[in-house]
Amino acid sequence: MTKADILNQENKLYDAIKESDIKVLEELLHDDLLFLIPSGDVITKEIDLQSYRDGNLKIRELNPHVEHLNIIDDVAVITLILELKGNYGGDDFESKFRYIRVWKTFPSGIKVIGGSGMIVNC
Repeated sequence: MTKADILNQENKLYDAIKESDIKVLEELLHDDLLFLIPSGDVITKEIDLQSYRDGNLKIRELNPHVEHLNIIDDVAVITLILELKGNYGGDDFESKFRYIRVWKTFPSGIKVIGGSGMIVNC
């Protein structure tokens, strides 16, 4: 796994989020994913995918700014600022979020195993 591999996976993830591409999201997210969302709730892969299936989350714009990317054996940890514009549950939003995401190599590919996101004022 290289930094270029992770950045490529991140770009696939961004596109899948913008397009609400469930198939690609299913491939990129590990079945045992745990993610801490800005409300403080912990979600699983299935909860995340369901928000796209139900149309509760729609991202119109997504602008990433990678801050750090560390490779540790078969795990990568990335931090970034995402400027997001979209709609969640019928309410429009426009915010900056700081994310940390953890990627791990598996025989089936590189997948997200965990992460967290929070609103930031930067």
